[in-house]
Amino acid sequence: MRILMVEDERPLRDAIATVLKEEAYQVDEADNGLEGLYLADQRIHDLIILDIMLPGMDGVTVLKELREKGNAVPILLLTARDGVEDRVLGLDAGADDYMIKPFAMRELLARLRVLMRRQLRGAKDGELTYGSLSVKCHFMEGYANGEALKLTAKEFELMEFLLLNREQILTKEQLLDRVWGIDSDASPGVVDVYVHYLRKKLTPSGCDRYIHTIRGVGYMLKERAQ
Repeated sequence: MRILMVEDERPLRDAIATVLKEEAYQVDEADNGLEGLYLADQRIHDLIILDIMLPGMDGVTVLKELREKGNAVPILLLTARDGVEDRVLGLDAGADDYMIKPFAMRELLARLRVLMRRQLRGAKDGELTYGSLSVKCHFMEGYANGEALKLTAKEFELMEFLLLNREQILTKEQLLDRVWGIDSDASPGVVDVYVHYLRKKLTPSGCDRYIHTIRGVGYMLKERAQ
């Protein structure tokens, strides 16, 4: 799962990033509100950790802009303010949870797990299912008609992201940033190559039909053709 962390305090940001990576999360970082908003607009993250007091654009403004754009990604706010009014302001703006600094890393991880379960949209025990396709997120395993697929790490991440965003069009740029990383030097053409690899492994079960090409844009996972 991929997390965006927007925090301007470098020591805290480094500490949280280290803990998250040890828990096998992928982490993208920003140290100001404008950069955080830009990265969040790519819509490739499963969750955002957002500090309120940020240079460039404060966290509540970033949060409001994302919600106004229809971005429903779970957002956990961080702040040094402990007043009730501040918590209410953040929650009313669309935050899913709120933590006051300083905090214990164990509590942060627990809250993230709760938000991640919500993001899986009803997935049971970390398993995403759509039609005849499924992935077990914790074990990085993919299945078609109940048969295990021998997926590479990139193929699994591609299938997982498609399942998380089933029946939604994903651009090649979104898929590239999500699977290969925002700082990757890979070209969007690599997405076509790996979609081909994934389709090939889904073909014996007849499940390659789920992946639809949206010409000039990207791909969509959908059970029935348009």
